[in-house]
Amino acid sequence: MANKNKETDYGRRRFLRNIGILSGAGVIASCGVKPTNDDNDTPQSGEMTMRVNPNTGDRVSLLGYGCMRLPTLGMANGTEDTTIDQEAVNQSVDYALKHGVNYFDTSPVYCQGQSEKVMGIALSRYPRDSYYIATKLSNFAEQIWPREKSIEMFENSLKNLRTDYIDYLLLHSVGQGGMERFSKRYLDNGILDFLKERRTDGTIRNLGFSYHGDIAVFDYLLELMDKGEIHWDFVQIQLNYIDWHFADETNPVNTDAVYLYGELHKRGIPSVIMEPLLGGRLATVSQPIAAKMKARRPDDSIATWAFRYAGTPEDVLTVLSGMTYMEHLQENLKTFSPLDPITDDEDAFLQRIAVEIIENKEIPCTDCKYCMPCPYGVDIPTVFKHYNKCIKNDNMPRNATDPRYNEARKAFLYGYDLSVPRLRQADRCIGCGECKLHCPQNINIPDMMAKIDSYTDNLRKNK
Repeated sequence: MANKNKETDYGRRRFLRNIGILSGAGVIASCGVKPTNDDNDTPQSGEMTMRVNPNTGDRVSLLGYGCMRLPTLGMANGTEDTTIDQEAVNQSVDYALKHGVNYFDTSPVYCQGQSEKVMGIALSRYPRDSYYIATKLSNFAEQIWPREKSIEMFENSLKNLRTDYIDYLLLHSVGQGGMERFSKRYLDNGILDFLKERRTDGTIRNLGFSYHGDIAVFDYLLELMDKGEIHWDFVQIQLNYIDWHFADETNPVNTDAVYLYGELHKRGIPSVIMEPLLGGRLATVSQPIAAKMKARRPDDSIATWAFRYAGTPEDVLTVLSGMTYMEHLQENLKTFSPLDPITDDEDAFLQRIAVEIIENKEIPCTDCKYCMPCPYGVDIPTVFKHYNKCIKNDNMPRNATDPRYNEARKAFLYGYDLSVPRLRQADRCIGCGECKLHCPQNINIPDMMAKIDSYTDNLRKNK
């Protein structure tokens, strides 16, 4: 089995020793472009960068529309209503399609099970050949492992998406739980063979998988392709300028993207990129880091750096972004219309930035919400988001001797109570561990909640 640390020349320790001389993120793509839009309200400077899937000839927008964080009615009216705002989704889909975005990524479990149905309504208003649907067989729960239950999930996806075929179907989040769990989800029940049959009959146009966790599963699936037992049309991986070399710094079981992408590149398998912003962490870096980025490219947002990085490697088919608000979509269109690839010099700069971010010791939460709902009401992602925000803004007072203690203490506690209702804060966690089973980043959530609760309690007591 391949070893990621032996197979790459860009290991973490080697990079840290040679921080000043590293260059080259990979081969810069020479991208095609989509025919010109004639409308006058486009926010971007040019045409959407397109990538061609070598397996099918699909011309796919480099910006992909992630449907895991869709707008809710509660966002519009200031309540906790988690019902998806269909009208807002329709408007964003209209705008995305009008401006060149044609790849939409969803799942049966996104948005508490609402995402596929909502996207089916929004997309079915357009000709079926004008967009690509990507969805997943998300048979995480043990009760869905039996063959008939997994097949039922797949058939429900077709129904909810109002289509008779799926353009890009993924085995969802393979690697979590290792080979034993993968075998129960896809091999022992014959579901992998079922999906191969659906690809043969055209119900699935492209078959791939999304990877998190145990590298043994990733290597095994590529070995199946090497043996001619299956062909993977695409693979979805986590790639950003931290995870390129330092994935294990934020998650001990993560695999560096330089290895994942490299193995796919060798086999000619297109990569679909998830978490280009690492759950938003790379859009809201600390003020000193943001200042360095702005000094180099004053007109670019902080997020633009991360999106450009993720879109630069030549075998990247599309970069997914969960664009909850219209403003996110418009900003991202500017970045990808067209893409300005990262240069070698900028790549070396971002690797130095990655080291600085890692040293801040943030919690590697990507706000995927797979841990939710908590049976005891804890708003896990929002607690982590506030904690990380205070790290970035240097509002983490250590003790009363800190010259900024009172200022930072007030900012931490006031912001905590403002962003997380008291009955949903870390002190409500009883350590049941149910959330740990679902976290793609393998965060020890109960331990982190206990740490945050203790830290907050000391601040409240003015210690």
